[in-house]
Amino acid sequence: MDSTLPPHAAADWTIDQNWSSYSAEEHQRWTRLHERQMQILPGRACDAFMDGLSVLDLHGEGIPEFEALNKQLQAISGWTIVAVPGLIPDSVFFEHLANRRFPAGNFIRSEAEFEYIEAPDVFHDIFGHVPMLTNQVFADYMQAYGQGGLRAMNLNSLDALARLYWYTVEFGLIDSATGPRIYGAGILSSPAESCFCLESPSPNRVGFDLLRVMQTRYRIDDFQETYFEISDFNDLFHATSQDFAPLYRALEAAPNYAPGEILANDAVIQMGDHSYTQHSHLTATR
Repeated sequence: MDSTLPPHAAADWTIDQNWSSYSAEEHQRWTRLHERQMQILPGRACDAFMDGLSVLDLHGEGIPEFEALNKQLQAISGWTIVAVPGLIPDSVFFEHLANRRFPAGNFIRSEAEFEYIEAPDVFHDIFGHVPMLTNQVFADYMQAYGQGGLRAMNLNSLDALARLYWYTVEFGLIDSATGPRIYGAGILSSPAESCFCLESPSPNRVGFDLLRVMQTRYRIDDFQETYFEISDFNDLFHATSQDFAPLYRALEAAPNYAPGEILANDAVIQMGDHSYTQHSHLTATR
């Protein structure tokens, strides 16, 4: 990404949301995106997400105003939302998370990008991520991730840490009494992947293991080949609330695994048949 500070941004890359500048068409686009997801997510999204939508009143009547949303969110979990112009440098991103500030793009996708947008926009960031910040344990996990990211930058271990974020915050599943449910924002803001991750026979679903996750490459151009499922948010927080320095040293000599690879010691919940992947010609991974 371009690490040049935009001229209208503060030193921490924050900008005004400039809510009054959104057009009627942009507000309507948010409403349509919201309505589409709300037809899909009940029964698929985890309770913490659905509760967060309700308590924050994240309805579909146009793009939310960050200032009003922050009054609710800060009272619940101590987090605030800060507007940014798009992707920001890792160090800035980690610093915001470490101080319970969630960076959110202030722009909404164009009509041409309605089905898929490469860079996270205000719908992905606010609808997909922010409801989860009303869950205290997950909110604490996000802060701890930011703190860990600042340390990882000095240990040249950002690739492993990025995989943890990808397979939890963006594409994580959680067990429930009624089966696996979604908590990852990358899925929650995608109508197709919300169904694919739970109902397709193609992907693997594997029990969460910290080192395994940090060794596993991920797809950046299509549905995931493997989803890692946590038992609950307390287990996720406890598994990651440790000194990562020994893990990073272990990973230096450890192999990296392909996105769809299954290992002998995996806690396999679903062995995918890779029926979708076999017909996909996209191969970009990280």
